[in-house]
Amino acid sequence: MPVVMNGPGQPLDVGRLTRVIPDGIRRAAAARDSGCARCGRPPSWCEIHHVLEWENNGPTRIDNCVMLCRPCHRLIHHSDWQVRMDGGRPEFIPPGWIDIDRKPRQRPMVHLLDIA
Repeated sequence: MPVVMNGPGQPLDVGRLTRVIPDGIRRAAAARDSGCARCGRPPSWCEIHHVLEWENNGPTRIDNCVMLCRPCHRLIHHSDWQVRMDGGRPEFIPPGWIDIDRKPRQRPMVHLLDIA
């Protein structure tokens, strides 16, 4: 099983080798999502969620992982909210009772804005 690494040798794609998230993927998700991708809690409060669940043949790689705090992680697993990746960024689809059109939502990338 090949493993994709970034420049410093941190794994960013371990395929189906393991469900456990390597440090490199966690760090890459933290840099991309700046904490919980849904609500913005800091990375130290967050877990990594497989967008396509590992149990359903989802790979352990950065483009299938999203950083979520525990409450948002539970929400994704135990409600009608869904998460998917769009252009390398996570977006969240609310249940029909919140938004009848189920329009996907992304948390603004405030950390990339020039607030000067």
